[in-house]
Amino acid sequence: MSTVQNRRRRKKNTDLDKMSLIEHLTDLRKCLIIVIICFFIASLISFNFVQFFIDQLISLAVGYNFVYISPSELIMQYIKVALLVAIVATSPIILYQIWKFVCPGLKTREKVTMFFAFLSGFVFFCIGLAFSFFIVIPIMLQFFLTIDTTHVIEPMITIANYISFISSNLIIFGAIFEMPIITIVLTQLGLLKPQWLVKSRAIVAVVIFVIGAIITPPDVVSQILVAIPMLILYELSVVVCKLLEHRKRKRKKKLDLDDD
Repeated sequence: MSTVQNRRRRKKNTDLDKMSLIEHLTDLRKCLIIVIICFFIASLISFNFVQFFIDQLISLAVGYNFVYISPSELIMQYIKVALLVAIVATSPIILYQIWKFVCPGLKTREKVTMFFAFLSGFVFFCIGLAFSFFIVIPIMLQFFLTIDTTHVIEPMITIANYISFISSNLIIFGAIFEMPIITIVLTQLGLLKPQWLVKSRAIVAVVIFVIGAIITPPDVVSQILVAIPMLILYELSVVVCKLLEHRKRKRKKKLDLDDD
């Protein structure tokens, strides 16, 4: 009799697991549908205003003349810019849907941590985009323009190369400004210690200036403009890592006292 009951219980648990899997797949499908619909709508809206975004990008390149060398090049760049704008516009919705999908498997504290990590990540990414767009890219473009001191070679850049240059720089600096958020996540996972960051400060400073020299023109001013925000973000990461480590120790000490 007990064997039959055990079989029934195992069958019941299996059915519950299948139902749970089906529910998760259903939730995933809903999230994907919402993201696709929002991205499609954002793409249509951004394409209607794509000339405005193109004008803003071209306004950075004072003294440049742009050409396109294939019949479809210009329209493809319009579509590319519209899609990039749509991705940035729908990224909060995408992050919210990811957070909403993984929420059932998280504790309340983990839900709050992940929500603020996503929110802060989006804010810092936008700050990185703004820093690159308003400060770094204009300086880089002006430097490239002054390389030819004889004024014999006239710059005529293809619009495809220019859009690729701008988009890659925006993405790079958006990713660089994610440093504090990555630090928070790694610290919460126990993969990063504040002692490591403090000991590696001198090495990281050298690496940051090397990175600044690689991603910017060989100009001291532009290298400093890139390196200083990265150093500030690193120091902010150290402070955040220390606070999280102190919070973990305090919580662990409290749990030990409660156990006693």
